[in-house]
Amino acid sequence: MYPTVADVLALPVVRHGRPRVVAGADGLDTRVRWVHVAEVADIGHLLKGGELVLTTGIALPDDPAALAKYVDGLAEAGVAGLVVELVRHWSDALPPALVAAADRDGLPLITLSRETRYVTVTETVNGLIVDAQVAELRAAEQVHQVFTELTVSGADPADVLREVVRMTERPAVLETLSHEVLAYDAAGADPGELLGGWLSRSRSVHVGERTAYAAEAGWLITIVGARGHDWGRLIVVSDEQPPHRHVVVVERAASALAVHRLVARDSDSLERQAHRAVLGELLASPLPSAELLARASALGVPLPGRQLVGVAIRPLLTAAKQPSVSASAVLRELAETVSLAARRAKVSALVAVVDELSVRALLSLSPQANVDAVLERLAGEIRQPRVVAAGTTVSSPAHAQRSLIEAAQVAAAALHAGSGRAVHRLEDVRLRGLLHLLADDERVRAFAARELGPLLSRDAASGTRLLQALRHYCEQGGNKSAAAAAAHTSRTAYYQQLARIEQVLGVPLEDPESMLSLYVALLAHDLGE
Repeated sequence: MYPTVADVLALPVVRHGRPRVVAGADGLDTRVRWVHVAEVADIGHLLKGGELVLTTGIALPDDPAALAKYVDGLAEAGVAGLVVELVRHWSDALPPALVAAADRDGLPLITLSRETRYVTVTETVNGLIVDAQVAELRAAEQVHQVFTELTVSGADPADVLREVVRMTERPAVLETLSHEVLAYDAAGADPGELLGGWLSRSRSVHVGERTAYAAEAGWLITIVGARGHDWGRLIVVSDEQPPHRHVVVVERAASALAVHRLVARDSDSLERQAHRAVLGELLASPLPSAELLARASALGVPLPGRQLVGVAIRPLLTAAKQPSVSASAVLRELAETVSLAARRAKVSALVAVVDELSVRALLSLSPQANVDAVLERLAGEIRQPRVVAAGTTVSSPAHAQRSLIEAAQVAAAALHAGSGRAVHRLEDVRLRGLLHLLADDERVRAFAARELGPLLSRDAASGTRLLQALRHYCEQGGNKSAAAAAAHTSRTAYYQQLARIEQVLGVPLEDPESMLSLYVALLAHDLGE
C-alpha cells in the first residue's frame, strides 16, 4: 500500500532535484507512510514513524554532536528517510557528522542539488498514499463480500482456498494444529515442492498472534477456529512481507472455513475428507504420482520405504438394527473411532469411508515393525462391534492398491464366516474368500441360480424354509442330528425337510459331491444378498 523510499526518489518531481543517496542505501526499500516537511531540529519526538522528512537544513545546527543527536532522534522515531536540499544552508555537501550518524543508524540520507518545490513533493507522494489507501479499502470490501458469499453458500475448503489463491496469487495450505495438511492449492506451482517435508517445516514455524507473518519461513499464518475451539492454521506462502489486503483475505478465509466446519457436522470431518481423497486415488491408480506421495506424507503418513497394509473395517451394527441412525452416520462414526484407535496404537494411517460398506485404512509401518502385533493392537483399540480384515503386507506404494482391495474382499467374506478372530487375513476366509474374489463373475451367479433355483422357487411359492434347512445341513458337514439341533427342529420334522429338498432338487444329499456343490452355491448366493 505504501511506496518505498526508492519509489519516491524515482518520481519526476523528486528527480528534478537530482537526488543522491549519501548514506543508509540499504534502507531504500523502507515503506513511506507519509511525507513531512520539517525545519525544526528537535522534531523526532513529534513523529510517529514511517515519515520521509524533507528539509532545507536551514534550521539545523553545524555542531557535529548536535547533528548526530538530530539524526538519532529521527532514527528512534522510525522515520523512513531524510531528504536535505543543498541550496540554503549547505551548498556543496552535508557535514561529515550528519552522514556518519545516518550511516550508523541505517537511515537513508538523500541530498537534492537543485531547489525543489517541497509542497509539490508532499502533494504528489501523499496523494499516491491516499489513493492506495482508498484502493486498499475497496479491495478489503470486495474480500468481505466474496467470503461472505462463500460462507452463506456453504463452500468447502477447496473453494475457499481457490479464492485465497486468486486474491493473493500465492500458494495456500490448510493444516491441522498437529500440522497435517487438510487441503491446499499450489497456485500453479509444483505441489510436490510445496508439500515436501511439510510436517517438519511446519512444526518449526510458530507465531505468537492469531494472524502473523513468519518472515523466516515466508509464511502468512492465521489460526482457524470458532467458539473458543481452534483446530487449524491457514497458511499463505509469501516470500515478502504481505500487504494488508492479504491479511484481510486470510482472516476472512479462516472465518469461512470455521463456519463450514460448524455447519457440516453431518458430513465427514476435514481430516477424513483429506484422507479419503488420497485413499481414493490410491485405489484408482496402481502407480501413485509424486504429488500423491507428497500429500500422504503431509498428512503424516509417509509411504515410500515403509511396510504398507490395507485394512477394511465393516460394522456389525447396520442401519437396519439402528433405525434412528443412517448407515453413513454409522460409517462416519466408525472412521473416527478407527482414526483415534490408530493414534492410540501409535500407527501412521490413512483412514476414511470410501464406499457404502466399510471404512478403509492404509497402515504405514516401519520396516522393523511386527505387522501382526500392530494389527492386533489396532483391532483391540476398536471397541465397536466390527469385522477387521487386512490385506497382504507390501513394501511399495505401487502395490498399496492390491492390499486395500484384498482387505475389502476379506472383510466381505469374513462378515458371513462367524469367526471370532480379531483380524481376518486372506488365508482365514478360504473358500469364502475365493468366492468373494469371483463375486462379479456371471458364471458364478449362474451356477448358484442353477443349483438353488428350484429350492428358492419352492420357498417363495409355499412359504417353506427349505433353503435354511439345507444351509444347516451343509454347515454341520452332513450331520443330520447336529443340523436339526442348529435349526431348533425335531429330528423327525427336520428329516422330512431334507427328504423334500432331495425331491425338489433331484439329488441325493448324502452324496459328498452334491453336498459340496450345494454348499458352494449357498455361499455364492449369499454374496448377492
